[in-house]
Amino acid sequence: MNELEHELHYPLGDKLPAPATTIELAPGVRWLRMPLPFALDHINLWLLRDRIDGRDGWTVVDCGVSRDEVQALWEQIFEKELQGLPILRVIVTHMHPDHIGLAYWLTERWQAPLQMTMTDYAIAQLNLTGSSMAGGDRVADHFERHGMADAGALEAVRSRGGYYQRMVPRVPPSFVRILDGDTVRIGGHDWHVIVGYGHAPEHASLHCPALNVLISGDMVLPRISTNIAVHANEPEGNPLQAYLDSLDRYRALPADTLVLPSHGRPFVGLHTRVDQQHGHHAGHLERVLQACGNGPQSAADIIPVLFRRKLDAHQLTFAVGEAIAHLHMLYYQGRLARRTGNDGVIRFAAVG
Repeated sequence: MNELEHELHYPLGDKLPAPATTIELAPGVRWLRMPLPFALDHINLWLLRDRIDGRDGWTVVDCGVSRDEVQALWEQIFEKELQGLPILRVIVTHMHPDHIGLAYWLTERWQAPLQMTMTDYAIAQLNLTGSSMAGGDRVADHFERHGMADAGALEAVRSRGGYYQRMVPRVPPSFVRILDGDTVRIGGHDWHVIVGYGHAPEHASLHCPALNVLISGDMVLPRISTNIAVHANEPEGNPLQAYLDSLDRYRALPADTLVLPSHGRPFVGLHTRVDQQHGHHAGHLERVLQACGNGPQSAADIIPVLFRRKLDAHQLTFAVGEAIAHLHMLYYQGRLARRTGNDGVIRFAAVG
């Protein structure tokens, strides 16, 4: 446990759901975990006891990636954990593969509707056309403009053109739109939709005042910092500012809210974690500004300023995008100037 984690409270301690089992966290709210093929090796998913149009069953929140072993674990969940009841609805917080990957299978398997925000549904569809945010020629060109010069690294990025499709082979052909401020009735309780920006195009968290529970998705995580990146399909974006502004909306929720994150353990300490994230990025921004004060810096130059550990190819794609996000926030604040050199590389320098 790192120093910041000591400021949070974990009601279940180190207890985790065993594979293909669930833990009840609040009445009708069950926690399960599925494996991921990354350094971040798990995702938390949620089962909410529900009743829709007179039918008893469950709402699933987030799905896991599309892999045979994940489907097999889901089948065990269906057999052992659903009390003989069906899945009535699938809610996806956002379009990243670990959240939407098996939505097509779950909705078909149970003839259940998908609910999510329109922007994330549309971007998921766009990623299936080959316009992936994770790799391919356009992403490699984007990274090269921001200073990535290693031929091997660039080739690795180009080879990841089908990365999204491998974990999200399809998405359901239709969906039910949810909007910021909507109330979704689940199991006799109102769950309020809180849309956040920066990590995904239109990320939906769900807050239930009656249960004092927040399904935070990736917007608020207890141990790691949510990835905030500038992507090739929105190269002029300012996602870090959008993310920090979105975080402040969670301050309106009770301080003792039980937070159910997509990664890590359920915790209490929402306001503390929001403050920690602001402090984390403020420190990063200050180091980036200082580096740019020593001379023009590309995003590739900034990566070691933000990340002290060795990064694999998967992590590197996140790191480049995150470096650009910090540079862009300072640029849009007027604290950095931006120039494109004769070599085609974009660099940033401190103003004044």
